[in-house]
Amino acid sequence: MRIELTPVGTQPDILAIGMPEADPYNVPAVVVQAFGPAIGHMLEDEDFTGKAGTTVEIASFNKLCRRWLLVVGTGTGSNDDLRHAAGVAADFARSKGARALDLTLGGAQSGPDEWVRAVVEGAIAGNYRFDKYRPEGERKHPTKYFRVNDNGGQADAAQLGKLHGLAQQVARDLVNEPADAIYPETLAAAAVALAADNLKVEVWDEHQIQEAGMGGIWGVGRGSARPPRFVHAKFTPSSGAPKKKIAIIGKGVTFDAGGLSIKPSSGMQTMRCDMGGAAAVVGVMSGLVALDPDVEVHAIFGAAENMLGANAYKLGDCLKMYNGKRVEVHNTDAEGRLVLADCLSYASELGVDHIIDLATLTGAAVVALGEHYTAMYTDSDEHAADWSVAADAAGEGLWRMPLEPLYREKLKAKWGAIKNVGGREGGSITAALFLKEFVSPDIPWAHFDIAGPAFLSSKDRYLDEGATGAMVRTILRYLEAV
Repeated sequence: MRIELTPVGTQPDILAIGMPEADPYNVPAVVVQAFGPAIGHMLEDEDFTGKAGTTVEIASFNKLCRRWLLVVGTGTGSNDDLRHAAGVAADFARSKGARALDLTLGGAQSGPDEWVRAVVEGAIAGNYRFDKYRPEGERKHPTKYFRVNDNGGQADAAQLGKLHGLAQQVARDLVNEPADAIYPETLAAAAVALAADNLKVEVWDEHQIQEAGMGGIWGVGRGSARPPRFVHAKFTPSSGAPKKKIAIIGKGVTFDAGGLSIKPSSGMQTMRCDMGGAAAVVGVMSGLVALDPDVEVHAIFGAAENMLGANAYKLGDCLKMYNGKRVEVHNTDAEGRLVLADCLSYASELGVDHIIDLATLTGAAVVALGEHYTAMYTDSDEHAADWSVAADAAGEGLWRMPLEPLYREKLKAKWGAIKNVGGREGGSITAALFLKEFVSPDIPWAHFDIAGPAFLSSKDRYLDEGATGAMVRTILRYLEAV
């Protein structure tokens, strides 16, 4: 999908005007001139409140040289409310097959650069559909052009919003593809396709993975007819002297049947989403060259299918990980942490200043925080604060959880150094504590459990059912601010 600012001479099909909660019926003069003063009464009759994302759809009958007028609530005028309003407007535009959308939302509390970015991000997210496999007659082509009425020519801000929005879309596309299309080899190929002069991508096959001693990635992936892959991409900023070096690691389980601890059919239906962390890493990679942050970025993921083949790893196995530790397997459906463990140990050898990992890791995080918040685990107050600022700017929910050392006892193993599950209680916490075992203690580290927000079972506000690209824009915001 191509998103462009509306060129001169292109007449939008739809005009979306924003109305705040504080004054939901004060319609702009140009609209009153076209429709008459009764337009305000029409909004009252529709019980329009101006709450963010609420709408009234009005056929214009060419009174505005548009097919439709969409009145959309902008709430308090916060960036989040404007992002929501723009997303709803773009969702409406696609449903009507509109080629171009005029977004005149206004009412922002923040400076023009920030709210223009929010509007563009929301418009791209709301206009998104994954319908490539549906019958041609049931598809709606994406809206191609957006005109943002910024009253100040914030073209750079709009372009940044576009870059972040399209990076998020890369992740959504990868997750939404069926597992027959995205498996370890093709997920690695998606990263390779992004290679550039300052973005080098290396891929290890199953033989190199075994030779390197990555027992977690190999253990999880060996039961599939499609062997695992390990990917390490390195971005070097044009400055040549980065302010910081950071490793970004993603869980890349392209399909999770649970292994021998097999999932029920209902729990397996959407398990193509279990590579949401790796997809987010690829999404971030897709924006790095254009964004050119002053950061050396190591983008890393292990890709594997967790299947039940004759060579599948078994309960009671003691897998030897990249850092030499033996992990006692008590549940083959707790596989993502095994893949991440090898990646974390590898990243710890790269001389980076900071490591983060993203994973659709635990159902416990969903129970704790629902679908709107990512669970964050870190021992660093400084980094927790930095990531919270980035998430707030990106409009993504992030909540710091306790990395309680007392719970480490739950992972105590009889035969190995550590077991891969710690019981039902505090499951998201013990998963984070397991990962911590594979990070060098002198490197600040943060773990993001995106199991809740990464995939929607039904449409939520302006985000369509399926992948959301969780944390892509937050990570880009963080890199941008360094």
